[in-house]
Amino acid sequence: MQQPDERDHGGGVDAAAARFGGQRAAWMDLSTGINPQPYKVPVIPADAWNALPDAAAQSAMEEAARSFWQVPEGAALLAVPGASSAIARIPALAAPGRVRIPGPTYNEHAASFAGCGWQVVDAGETEAAVHVHPNNPDGRLWQAAETRAPLSIIDESFCDITPDATLMAQAATPGTLILKSFGKFWGLAGLRLGFVIGDPALVAALRQMLGPWPVSGPALHIGAAALRDRDWAEATRARLATDAERLDAVMTGAGAQIVGGTPLFRLYEVDDARHWQTRLARHQIWTRVFPYNRRWLRLGLPAADGWARLTQALA
Repeated sequence: MQQPDERDHGGGVDAAAARFGGQRAAWMDLSTGINPQPYKVPVIPADAWNALPDAAAQSAMEEAARSFWQVPEGAALLAVPGASSAIARIPALAAPGRVRIPGPTYNEHAASFAGCGWQVVDAGETEAAVHVHPNNPDGRLWQAAETRAPLSIIDESFCDITPDATLMAQAATPGTLILKSFGKFWGLAGLRLGFVIGDPALVAALRQMLGPWPVSGPALHIGAAALRDRDWAEATRARLATDAERLDAVMTGAGAQIVGGTPLFRLYEVDDARHWQTRLARHQIWTRVFPYNRRWLRLGLPAADGWARLTQALA
């Protein structure tokens, strides 16, 4: 089982550049699952920068989010400064006990629960449970019955790529919180915007923890515009699916085997993942390896101008 303190992540391109050479700007970062063709940021009104975020802007974005995700009636919704801010605070919403986190998976959940005194296990009856849906890094999808616990966290940070798989209906179940990340699908990770949807009492407690104005005015404006743009979302899903198939073809042609993933990141099995990572790093391409499996290599999608470079590096 992956240990709670193993907080390895994608990114770290500055360290990669220091080790392998090249200017930071010359590197292609494929170590994360962020859309490489982000939503085009609209013109931001001056008062979004100059004034404290008002209730109208907050309500407008929350209404757009409720519509986009078809949030069930009776579930509360809270915009947060990135899903990670919620992940860090959610364990404090209940008295510590045992939390079930099937792994391997995104490690911040286990680290946050362990830091609040919870015992992290990967199976059994527990007071809390966390399911990353689809799972990172292998793309596994969960059934609603598998996620049940007195406190149930369903992390749908990558589910906007495959909206038919959402477990949003569970948001109306007492004790349930569903997390949404804006940065992955819309490709604006630096905006630091996320959402918590579910049990009104838990959401209210989380709101108190975050204090007033947790989300910036520009983030509220951009988030509302993006969540209303259904045409962009549909076109983006189609493009990501095509690009994921293209990446699979490139990688299997170079000798990798597909393990799983989502249309935003792909997980491959290779003979020696660190060797492959180093091989690509010599071409200023950064990828993701995992401390718990020496044969797993994860790649995000290249931008439109990065395909030839990746193919050449693998030749």
